[in-house]
Amino acid sequence: MPLEDGDPLSPGGRQGNGEVSGIPGEPSLRGTTAPGGSRTDAMAEGWEPGPAQGDEDVIPGAAPQRARQPEEALMTELSELVQKVVKSSSWWERHGMDISILACSFLLLPAGFLCLRSAQAIPFLAGVLTLGVVHHTLTVKGSHLASHNALTESKSWSKVWAIFFIELCSAFTVEQATYNHVKIHHGYTNVIGLGDSSTWKLPFLNRYVYMFIAPLAVPILTPLVALDLLRNVEWKAALRTLCCMFLGLYCHYWLLLHVSGFQSLWSALLCMLVTRSLLAHPYIHVNIFQHIGLPMFAADRKPKRIHLMSLGVLNLPRNPLLDWSFGHSLISCHVEHHLFPSLSDNMCLKIKPIVSQYLKQKKLPYNEDTYSSRLRLFLQRYEELMVHAPPITELVGIQ
Repeated sequence: MPLEDGDPLSPGGRQGNGEVSGIPGEPSLRGTTAPGGSRTDAMAEGWEPGPAQGDEDVIPGAAPQRARQPEEALMTELSELVQKVVKSSSWWERHGMDISILACSFLLLPAGFLCLRSAQAIPFLAGVLTLGVVHHTLTVKGSHLASHNALTESKSWSKVWAIFFIELCSAFTVEQATYNHVKIHHGYTNVIGLGDSSTWKLPFLNRYVYMFIAPLAVPILTPLVALDLLRNVEWKAALRTLCCMFLGLYCHYWLLLHVSGFQSLWSALLCMLVTRSLLAHPYIHVNIFQHIGLPMFAADRKPKRIHLMSLGVLNLPRNPLLDWSFGHSLISCHVEHHLFPSLSDNMCLKIKPIVSQYLKQKKLPYNEDTYSSRLRLFLQRYEELMVHAPPITELVGIQ
C-alpha cells in the first residue's frame, strides 16, 4: 500500500509531514508562513530509521548520540509491525469501511431535509439530528481523512476529495488546513509555539463560556477564519476556495428553502446554525482534551517521534456517535493516528492492539482517559491549562 510522504511507514519519510490540524474552524498558526513559505518547513526534523534494536532501553544520562539510536530503532520496529498488518489488510479494511460511512451519510441527506418539512416535533427534531450528524461526518471525518490522503491511494483523487470535503462541505481552505494540521500539528505535536494546540485557546473567555457557549459560534467563525487565511494563498487557490465555500453554503440554504419548506431567510439560517453546531461541543473538547495538559516541549529540545507522540497524545474511549461522526483516529485511536497519520480510521482501530501493547512493553506512555474525566480536569484547571502558558517538560536522556 503506497503511503504518503512523511509517514513513518515510508523509509526516509519526513517527520514534519504528519497531518493537518486546520480542519474546519482552526485558526492560522501564530508566527508561521503560508504553504508557500519556508520558515516552518525548514524546521522539520528528518526521521532516520535505525536498526531494529527495539529491546534496547534509553539510559538516562547517556550521550546524546547513543540516546537517539535506540529511539529510532523503536520507531522502526513498531513501523515494521504495523506495515505487516497494513500489507495483509484488504482494500475494504484500508479504505472501504470509511468510504461506506461517508457514503451512508450522503444517502441520509434527503431523509434529513424531508423530515424538516414536518410540522410535528419528533420528525422535525429527527431531521435536525440527522443533518447535524451528517454535517459533522462529512466535515470532520471526511475532511480529516482527505487531508491525510487516507481515503484513496490515488494522489489525484486525494486532492479532489480534499477540496470537496474541506472547502465545499466545511467552508475552509485546503492549503491552510493541510499546512496547519499536517505540517505543524502533526510534525510538532505539543511543541511550544508550533504544534501545541494553542490556536484552540481563547484566554479572554472564562471556563464556562469557552467550554459550553463558545462552541456554538464554530459554524460562523469557520468561514470567517478561512476568509482571513486566503490572504496567505495564491489567488487561484483563493478563488477556488471562495467558489467552493459559497456553493456549499448556498446549496445548504437552497435545500432548506425548496426541499424542507422554510419560508424565511432567518429561519433557514437559524436551522443551518443549529445543525452545523450540533456536535460543536465535543468537536472543540476533543481537540483540547487529547493534547493540552500533557507534556510540552521546546522546539530545540523535543524528543524523537515515538516519545513525542506517546507523551503528548491521548486516547478517549470509544463512543458510537463520535466514532461515526469524527472517526476512530480522532477519538479512541488518536495515539495510533499521530504515529501513523496516513492510515484510515478503520486501520487505526485495527493496529490499536499492536501499538498499545508495543508501547507498554517498551515502558513508554500510552495515555488514555475518559471524556468526563478530561472535562472535569479542564473545568478545575482551566486557568492553568487554557489561559497561562504551559510549562516545558524536561526529559533526561532522550533528547
